[in-house]
Amino acid sequence: MTDVRQADSVVSRLFTSEQGGHEQVVLCQDRASGLKAVIAIHSTALGPGLGGTRFYPYASEDEALEDALNLSRGMSYKNALAGLDHGGGKAVIIGDPDTVKSEELLLAYGRFVASLGGRYFTACDVGTYVADMDVIARECAWTTGRSPENGGAGDSSVLTAFGVFQAMRASARARWGAPTLRGRRVGIAGVGKVGHYLVKHLVEDGAEIVITDVRDEAVDRIRAKHPQVAAVADAERLIRADLDVYAPCALGGALNDSTVPALTATIVCGAANNQLAHPGVEKDLADRGILYAPDYLVNAGGVIQVADEVHGFDFDRAKAKAAKIFDTTLAIFARAEADGVPPAVAADRLAEARMAERVPADTWILPV
Repeated sequence: MTDVRQADSVVSRLFTSEQGGHEQVVLCQDRASGLKAVIAIHSTALGPGLGGTRFYPYASEDEALEDALNLSRGMSYKNALAGLDHGGGKAVIIGDPDTVKSEELLLAYGRFVASLGGRYFTACDVGTYVADMDVIARECAWTTGRSPENGGAGDSSVLTAFGVFQAMRASARARWGAPTLRGRRVGIAGVGKVGHYLVKHLVEDGAEIVITDVRDEAVDRIRAKHPQVAAVADAERLIRADLDVYAPCALGGALNDSTVPALTATIVCGAANNQLAHPGVEKDLADRGILYAPDYLVNAGGVIQVADEVHGFDFDRAKAKAAKIFDTTLAIFARAEADGVPPAVAADRLAEARMAERVPADTWILPV
């Protein structure tokens, strides 16, 4: 029997909380496979919701719901600012993917996504991979991030990292006058799917790099390929290290009331979603003179890649669109300075304006 208090919590979060405003939230359960999932569609103003599936061992169902709501809302803003004809959606599967993920569970999840009839396109995220999308696609036509052998674009981390690098170059230009990280010290927290590609871009650009990751094997992989890369034990040590740029590339909430005062970097630009722990952190960064590149702008390369897959994937076309993250980042910084607001506020205003006006991608011009 459903706990009434828990149901009230779901309704409250959906209709009255700061994370509200969502069009649809679906709670999914398949007892045979053990699937427990949340699919959240924040907006379809610009087109079907598009966003990844996160597979994670949440401490509670409420925590999973909150993550789905936050992430799907972020996808609306990300897709709007990236110039895509997609709204925001996100899904989370509750559980440790290393122990509970199975073909049966993924197929059951695919059936739930398919039941939405195209209102939500799914893709990879933390804990899910290209091979998983291939399984899900057997039950669901609205699946992206599949392998090239199955008509997909493959690993979207490739263009996610490329887009982060473009935003970092733009941030360097805005701060130091040149679009390069050569000679700058960049700290990367999280060198998994996206972070290890970002390291490669930065090495080629001549940056000095310091990394950390909760998994020793991820750090070891980077240092085996790039022995010049330094490593520290944890994110707290990285934040306090002597850095020019801090790149959070793991889970959200990295920028909070304790980390922002400790930052030595003068630029924050990373791949993680929902980096700001709560409203107001963007002002704290600005007050300290730290240039913050909004996360959903910075990490849009991946969604640009999987969105291109919907129309028949062309890597060069998708990469060219992801390269525009450089120009968009500069435009956001310029708009923020003109309006006297932090870049995160400027980015929100532009994304919200496009969603409110329902401007199609082929007619939308980023105002500066």
